Amino acid sequence: MVLGALSALLEMDRDIFVAGLARNGKEALQLTLQYKPDVLITDIEMPEMSGLEVAAELKKRGSPSRVIILTTFARPGYLRRALQAGATGYLLKDSPAAALADAVRRVHAGCRVIAPELATEAWTEEDPLTDRERQVLRLAGEGATSGDIAAQLHLSEGTVRNYLSEAISKMGAGNRVEAARIARTKGWL
Repeated sequence: MVLGALSALLEMDRDIFVAGLARNGKEALQLTLQYKPDVLITDIEMPEMSGLEVAAELKKRGSPSRVIILTTFARPGYLRRALQAGATGYLLKDSPAAALADAVRRVHAGCRVIAPELATEAWTEEDPLTDRERQVLRLAGEGATSGDIAAQLHLSEGTVRNYLSEAISKMGAGNRVEAARIARTKGWL
């Protein structure tokens, strides 16, 4: 319903054409590679593949499509990760429809568009996690055991324990669940 409403709102502007709608990140990536839209609007949290992963994959493949993240996550850590993944826009879902249409036009023209309330906060606290620590901590926060994480990421259990120990220490947490909660709150997971 939200996807259809968003599409209808954007298409009310005669200069914006919605080329496709995707139900998950993997489908969004496939449709973007197939149709090569000027601008992809995606959320951060989606089934199968996050919007950040989609943006990073498009960047890796040299896709000319520009990415706008439209999300409820008003966290500087997410904004920083989105920009590092190649997104050129980051807006909050409570933005007015006219602001989204304007952002699409501006991003299409080569500008970067960031929710003003996040712009100044984005660089206040550096994300201390490495990519691998982030992967391991995310899985641990979802309840995976060290053995499960090791199998999924093709690592030894000892290596997983080392990554978890580092992440727990960097978060100043008492255990892996608390570390994951802190990192998620800051937008680092």
